[in-house]
Amino acid sequence: MPVTLHPVILSGGSGTRLWPLSRAALPKQLLPLMSALSLFQDTVSRAMQLAHAVPPLVICNDDHRFLIAEQLRALNQPAGAIVLEPVGRNTAPAVALAALDVIRRDPEGVLLVLPADHLIRDQAAFSAAVAHATRLALQGWLVTFGITPHAPETGYGYICKGALLPDSEAACRVASFVEKPDLATAQTYLDTGDYLWNSGMFLFRARDLLDELRLLRPDILSACEAALAGAHSDLDFVRLEKAAFAACPSESLDCAVMEHTSKAVVIPADIGWNDIGAWDALWEVGDKDNAGNVSRGDVLLEAASNNLVRAESRLVVALGVDDLVIVETSDAVLVARKDRVQDVKKIVERLKADARSEHLYHSRVYRPWGWYEGIDAGDRFQVKRIMVKPDQKLSLQMHHHRAEHWIVVSGTAKVVRGEDEIMLTENQSTYIPLGSKHRLENPGKIPLHLIEVQSGAYLGEDDIVRYEDIYKRN
Repeated sequence: MPVTLHPVILSGGSGTRLWPLSRAALPKQLLPLMSALSLFQDTVSRAMQLAHAVPPLVICNDDHRFLIAEQLRALNQPAGAIVLEPVGRNTAPAVALAALDVIRRDPEGVLLVLPADHLIRDQAAFSAAVAHATRLALQGWLVTFGITPHAPETGYGYICKGALLPDSEAACRVASFVEKPDLATAQTYLDTGDYLWNSGMFLFRARDLLDELRLLRPDILSACEAALAGAHSDLDFVRLEKAAFAACPSESLDCAVMEHTSKAVVIPADIGWNDIGAWDALWEVGDKDNAGNVSRGDVLLEAASNNLVRAESRLVVALGVDDLVIVETSDAVLVARKDRVQDVKKIVERLKADARSEHLYHSRVYRPWGWYEGIDAGDRFQVKRIMVKPDQKLSLQMHHHRAEHWIVVSGTAKVVRGEDEIMLTENQSTYIPLGSKHRLENPGKIPLHLIEVQSGAYLGEDDIVRYEDIYKRN
């Protein structure tokens, strides 16, 4: 009987080095960086093409739960489960949770652990590597995938290969895991041929991983057991017991298990892999013009070479420049030399220190019911575009400090205002007085678009008192 493969998609990263496109509320794994699909959707689709794979188990944080669910829905792909981490605790606890969940349903189940934000361009080679790793996992090995290096990369960790496994031409014992090296050291690793890039992908039986955790890190295992025992369902999500999970040590799977177990093996994999860790990686894997430029969006290039230029909302012109990264969004523009893009995270830290919001949100903010987007703002007023998806509705709410005017642009709006319930169609409007209970709903079959004008002494998003919410955000 064929073994069942349980893909585990880890979607907890923030992607700060891909700012300004990647923000805390919409990180890189949820963005369409390489195709019409997001990196997360690409990862799910890739996993579901593997033999004997069942619907994936996704582990993400609470803030991204509705985006994850929506992107799975767009793929018409159900999840085995969507587990919400109340706090980030790195990869070892996340994988431990997955193993505990799978073993309850499938005692011989094999886990394939995949970060949600990586690019793999060779599906056939990936499938072959997974099949090879599965054979080893059924012998009790804990397998990691090492990427065959083609350059002295300083942005990746490395795996040093040990002795070949008996009866294997490729799989090796893991001699050691090595942190990101400097350039000279990375060149030495490349020259020896004994080192592989650490991909952060793993494959093993759930019971074998749990045995090693029980031996090496019982503190992590016991905390995860308690968090899962106290978990409860919330709509389509699994919420862990917060206190138990918060008490769990934060540790990578490499540090907690793979560096210490006697069962770690590595398979060299040449699968067209890239972790898309910074903007230069997108330039490296992108389709280039004759001058070496990679562009996306409304971009005009003249006497420019070897640039990455991305326009999200307007025309961007690059004239007479070389080796730059230029990324435009509706509220921020990044211009950087390609050899400095690893430092973008320093800009994000400065935005945090200055209590700005550009590292958190785009001007378009996604919600489970749709999105809103700031258009204009001034003293005591702001204007937003709002889109409500069909059959969705906002919470029944009230504001202490602002009144609102709603003008329907297209679609049909069902509005609760105090004791009244009214229907609005294109070009009709209504007024929501300060302090009035109200709700907006789209009862139609097409998206509802409207303009909202807010006026008052305070216009922050935290001036919302929710009375009822179908998404349980109270």
